[in-house]
Amino acid sequence: MEQQLLDRSENKCELCQSAVPVKLYEVLPQTSRTEDNCIMICDKCLGQVEKTEELDVKHLNCLRTSIWSAVPGVQVLTWRLLNRLKDESWATDCLDMMYMDDETLAWAKAGAEDEDSAVDDVHKDCNGALLEAGNSVVLIKTLDVKGSSLSAKLGTVVKNIRLVEDNTDQIEGKIEGQTIVILTKYVRKQS
Repeated sequence: MEQQLLDRSENKCELCQSAVPVKLYEVLPQTSRTEDNCIMICDKCLGQVEKTEELDVKHLNCLRTSIWSAVPGVQVLTWRLLNRLKDESWATDCLDMMYMDDETLAWAKAGAEDEDSAVDDVHKDCNGALLEAGNSVVLIKTLDVKGSSLSAKLGTVVKNIRLVEDNTDQIEGKIEGQTIVILTKYVRKQS
């Protein structure tokens, strides 16, 4: 089946049409593996689909073309990604133009419900930039530390942050030798 899909896709990603190496991807949920519910996809698009990378609006402009695909699996992934980009006017326009039969739309929605129930474990700063353990951040507001007389001033650089695992709105960092919890909405990633 993989060879048939490579022939169908002309060895390109079926979402963005890039000629980088592609791999077989099964669009879930499904009962059996068929050509209709599997696609060839590049690593960049796969990261967007599986939420292992931050949504790249510039890259996902490719969805303007993939909405016209006749392959149900491509239609489903395109619909799901466009729904995650609803804040972008062009994505809403694409959703309005997109045609899917009732069965394919139900499949797309079923997978989207699964995506909604999955927690997006990504820490982001006040500008939406992805935060990772070890990053340095700058405070964008003076913060009074609860239970302490410490006041963390606007512009303070906090180096080597740690991510709070069960809460994507919080990070930990040291200020004046004291480890504190800081809300991500009050920090900007230092470049």
